[in-house]
Amino acid sequence: MNRKQRLVMLVLASVLALAAGLALGQQAGSTTLGITQTEVKELINGWSAKRQILGATVWNENREKVGSVDDIIVAPDRSVSYAIVGSGGFVGLGKHQVAIPVQQFTQREGRLLLPGATRDAIKALPEFEYAEPARR
Repeated sequence: MNRKQRLVMLVLASVLALAAGLALGQQAGSTTLGITQTEVKELINGWSAKRQILGATVWNENREKVGSVDDIIVAPDRSVSYAIVGSGGFVGLGKHQVAIPVQQFTQREGRLLLPGATRDAIKALPEFEYAEPARR
């Protein structure tokens, strides 16, 4: 896993930890809130899921557009594990979404690269379907 992927995971884990802490309530002095100055310096050089990943075009090494990032999946252990890539379709209709491990992505010349990918290869993968939310 490269440095930028680790930083994205750190950001998402921090956000989830903060949200979990707020939801459960806190006792004064029992929880460290936020991150250290060193972590802030590392995060500045990371990727923003909202600004740089979600909706980003996914390219192959031949500079062909093969899809776009529709979602990021955070595993129960709070690690960023998969990107949901959508390919094909028109205005969101008929789009084929698949889960791709984040370790398979690289970045080159400011582009999100998925080596070896083609639209046909993505369409041949099993379609990703979200689980139904648990009812309370």
